[in-house]
Amino acid sequence: MDSGSTSLLSPLLFLGFLLLFMYIVIIRPQNKRNKEINDMLSKLEIGSEIIAASGIIGKVKAIKGEYISLEVSESVVFKLQRSAIANILPKGTIDSIK
Repeated sequence: MDSGSTSLLSPLLFLGFLLLFMYIVIIRPQNKRNKEINDMLSKLEIGSEIIAASGIIGKVKAIKGEYISLEVSESVVFKLQRSAIANILPKGTIDSIK
């Protein structure tokens, strides 16, 4: 009877280690990245200089729920989803690259 319980314990230990490995390698880093993105988007305000995921750089002109108006040039305004924002740039970045 001892060999039967040992043979059941081995697959359970393997499954436990596999789940722990998946948590450490996949789930935990993804949760950390999501938290960083949410923190960045919560700091978004009118006048912020941002870069969109497509590489477009501009200033935030309006924020309405999950959408923003991004001014890329005088009289050229794009509407984007908040999720399309890749990063918030330091103030003055747009003027330094003109």
